[in-house]
Amino acid sequence: MPYAQAEGARLHYQETGHGHPIVFVHEYGSDHREWEQQVRFFSREYRCITFDARGYTPSEVPSDPRLYGQDFAAADIAAVMRHLDIPKAHVVGLSMGAFATLLFGIRYPQMATALVVAGVGTGSNLAELEAFRAAQVVRADALRSDGWHDLALESGHSPTRVQLKKKDPRGWAEFVAHLREHSPEGSAMTQQYYQGARDPVYAWEAELKTMMVPTLLALGDEDWPCIEPNCFLKRTIPHCGLWMQPRTGHAINLEEPAAFNREMQSFFSTVERGRWSLDA
Repeated sequence: MPYAQAEGARLHYQETGHGHPIVFVHEYGSDHREWEQQVRFFSREYRCITFDARGYTPSEVPSDPRLYGQDFAAADIAAVMRHLDIPKAHVVGLSMGAFATLLFGIRYPQMATALVVAGVGTGSNLAELEAFRAAQVVRADALRSDGWHDLALESGHSPTRVQLKKKDPRGWAEFVAHLREHSPEGSAMTQQYYQGARDPVYAWEAELKTMMVPTLLALGDEDWPCIEPNCFLKRTIPHCGLWMQPRTGHAINLEEPAAFNREMQSFFSTVERGRWSLDA
């Protein structure tokens, strides 16, 4: 298996196709396999790279809590790109991966030609921030003691994920099966020290106002925890568009792959023709 060396962990990656690179960054409940419908579509014209985050086998699962968190998540994208000798790429992230993608745009803007930030913002509600963080510790402890078998089923029936089951039962079953294969320890570390310790997106307001990377926010209208944060991001990021898909929850790339691919394709085309900025 191919690996890229990042700080404190080797990261498993896959690449398919040729052309301008697209790097896909997965969410907490998924791994590189959940980008399959995007890779099949975009690898006809692009060089598509997926990778597994630290804590997700076959990437390494560090035992040191200090090797998890938002700083590593953004730096790991850059590490994979440098390993593959990619100076600039479109970067696409979902949920936890979207959070990393947004931070990557702030910290490594010279390496990003475009950002797709899908389903970002869970845990950013400032009024509920301490309760959210405490809940991540509880969840991490449950993963360590019980593993993923029952918790995967519970996750799949959560209010922002059950939409996938209603639309695509086979896709939902595959999502749950993949989740049950995840490392309980790696997931617990990620839950506690990344999900439960990251900044709310509102904390980045000053940096986001100066981030000039073309950005597409993608959101399902039933992904309730993310709606207000995305409205904030739309108001704050200069070269930013917001696309909302009706009757859709959190895993927008799995629920509505054709619509998601279409919107990304249109966005990338506009960026590549130099016509995304309304100032141009």
